[in-house]
Amino acid sequence: MTTIDINALALVLAQAAEAEIRPRFRALAKGDIRTKADANDLVTAADEAAERFISREVKAQFPGVLFVGEESVAADPALLPKLADAELAIVVDPIDGTFNFAAGVPLFGVMAAIVSGGETVGGIIYDPMGDDFVMAEKGGGAWQTGDHRPAVRLKTRGAAALEDMTGMASTSFLDRERRARILGNLAKVAFVSNYRCAAHEYRTFAGGNLHYLMYNKLMPWDHLAGTLIAEEAGAYAARFDGSRYMPHHVEGGLLLAPDRESWEMLRRDVFVD
Repeated sequence: MTTIDINALALVLAQAAEAEIRPRFRALAKGDIRTKADANDLVTAADEAAERFISREVKAQFPGVLFVGEESVAADPALLPKLADAELAIVVDPIDGTFNFAAGVPLFGVMAAIVSGGETVGGIIYDPMGDDFVMAEKGGGAWQTGDHRPAVRLKTRGAAALEDMTGMASTSFLDRERRARILGNLAKVAFVSNYRCAAHEYRTFAGGNLHYLMYNKLMPWDHLAGTLIAEEAGAYAARFDGSRYMPHHVEGGLLLAPDRESWEMLRRDVFVD
C-alpha cells in the first residue's frame, strides 16, 4: 500500500499557515472576503491562497495522490465523488472556522486527512495561533505535539450521566422542526455550545474536555481528520443510523461519545429524529 509521511504533510500545513494565513489574520481587505452559499458561508483570500500552497506542495511531494480541498470542490464539484474510489487521497480544509477568521477571532485551524482505499488512515489538525498539532494514524493513537514540546497522548473523557454531560452540537443545518426538538432536548445535558470551528471542537473533545460532539452536515474536509483523531483517542463515533462514518459520506449526521452506551443514550434522549 502506498503511504504518506504524516509528519511531512503536517509540516506543509504549518508552512501554509505561516506563508498565507497568519499574515492575513486581522488584515483582510474588504475585497478579501466573499460569500458562497449564504451570508454565513464565507471564503477569504487566505483560504484560497493556503489551499493553493498546500495543493502545490502535495502534488510535488506525493505525486499521483488525489487532492480534495474545500475550495477546489467549490470550484469543481465533480471532484468530490472521486474520493470514494481513490486509491490514495489527501483531503484538506485550508481554514476551518473561516467565519471566525474573517471576524478576527483567533479560533480556526488547518485540517488534513489521508484516505487510503476508502478508509481514513491519517488525520491532522493544526492550530496556527498555538502552533501545535493534534494528529493520528489509524491504530497508532492520537497525539498532541508542537515544536520543542514532548508529544502527549490524547484520551477522551469518560462516560457520565446524561445530566452531567458537556459537549458541542452544530444544529444550524438541521431542518427547523428537528432543530427545535433537539434544542429542547439539550436542556437534559449540563452544557452545550459550539465554536463555529470543527477543528477546535475535535481538539477539545479528543483532549478529554467534552463528552459529545454532534454534526448534521458532513463534508469530508470538516470531519475525516477529527473523527479519526477522536476514535484513536478512545471515542465511539457513528452516523445517526448507527453506521460507521466513511470518507464518501456527505449526509446522515454524526455523533461522537465516550463509548457506545453513551452514544446510544444521547441518540435516544437528545438527538432524536
